[in-house]
Amino acid sequence: MMVGMASEETRTLKSTTTDTGGPAASVPATSGGGPATRAWTTRLVVVGIVLAALNLRPAITSLGALLEEVRDGLGMSGSVAGLLTSVPPLCFAAFGVMAPRLARRFGPSTVVCAGMLAITAGLLIRPYVGGTAGFLAGSALALMGIAVSNVLMPVIVKRWFPDRVGSMTGLYSMALALGTAAAAAVTVPMTDALGGSWRSGLVVWAGLAAAAVLPWTALARHREAPADPASRAWEGERARPELRITRSRTAWALAVFFGLQATAAYITMGWMAQIFRDAGVSASTAGLLLAVTMAVGVPLAFVIPRVATRLPHQGPIVVVLGLCGLAGYAGLYLAPAGGAWAWALLLGIANCAFPLALTMVGMRARTGAGVAQLSAFAQSAGYLISVPGPLLVGVLYQHSGGWGLPIALMAGLMVPQMAVGVLAGRDRTVEDEAAR
Repeated sequence: MMVGMASEETRTLKSTTTDTGGPAASVPATSGGGPATRAWTTRLVVVGIVLAALNLRPAITSLGALLEEVRDGLGMSGSVAGLLTSVPPLCFAAFGVMAPRLARRFGPSTVVCAGMLAITAGLLIRPYVGGTAGFLAGSALALMGIAVSNVLMPVIVKRWFPDRVGSMTGLYSMALALGTAAAAAVTVPMTDALGGSWRSGLVVWAGLAAAAVLPWTALARHREAPADPASRAWEGERARPELRITRSRTAWALAVFFGLQATAAYITMGWMAQIFRDAGVSASTAGLLLAVTMAVGVPLAFVIPRVATRLPHQGPIVVVLGLCGLAGYAGLYLAPAGGAWAWALLLGIANCAFPLALTMVGMRARTGAGVAQLSAFAQSAGYLISVPGPLLVGVLYQHSGGWGLPIALMAGLMVPQMAVGVLAGRDRTVEDEAAR
């Protein structure tokens, strides 16, 4: 499938338009970036996107599956564990905002390559540096790499596949969901197979990250020739002044939508397995339930972006996903163990607000540079909004002695998520709004 898509996209890049909306000059076969070279590079980009996406969540969901063991091993309180589940969005907010400037200076491929190296290093060292502070530092290093890659994936999709934003965002989102689900499903049994040490169960995911370094190293060294249409478009956009993105109402709506869906997602990844375990579900089954929640996103993450790009307004999809979330939270509150599989399924559908948000980032800007700014703003501001959520859940859980108040909080946040998602789904671009 990837080879077919890459071939199709190569034909697209040699056609008559670029993502800037202007004509693309015909590229001679004898130029430095000939057709064969461009076809090889495009296939490598597809492979790189898939491998990068596979690595954007295992650092988080593998920890969620072993959170109780990590807490016991490091002597964490419930509040500190809540802080630990808040570290991902905090790092994404802090480091994601740097991605566009780094991409302008070094190129997107080089920055993503550095991100994959940071993920590998962070996952290697965090189980073994000793103590809670060292564990947090190792996690922060991995999450820094995830943050810049998060922001630049929509940029790379828009740059290389301007006429296939929905399909390629779907492929990327599907791979991301697959990596998320795999880490949730196999971390506990893999830990048992490796002798029962949570450190072994966490460090093994560094191998997957190391594999993702390879294609991005080749792409960073490749430094596409000036004849490459994707490079010409990118170089032209780098010279343009930055948008005043904060003037765009759509950008703000998308940032808040991104933040609220991220709040729900990181609460789910960090705490859902523990909710089921406290309801009497075994640790392995709780891990499988979390995996089901993440695995639902694998097919839907491919379908939803394709559907979204065919609709003039994405609001109806936002509402459907939100209603599934409300139903799942109601089930967790009333019968967490009795209907566990149904609640896991419903919450997995609700979590597909993430690929929808990524798709809207690509649709709400006309140019690659606009997508870079919108992606950085929406994700950085959004993740900043999401920081208090997992921490507040940990505090409420510790002080109330149960999951009633935390689940009520999760359900309550779903209502404004639907409202701002409808606003973000309107058919308009940030360039037009910023100019006005």
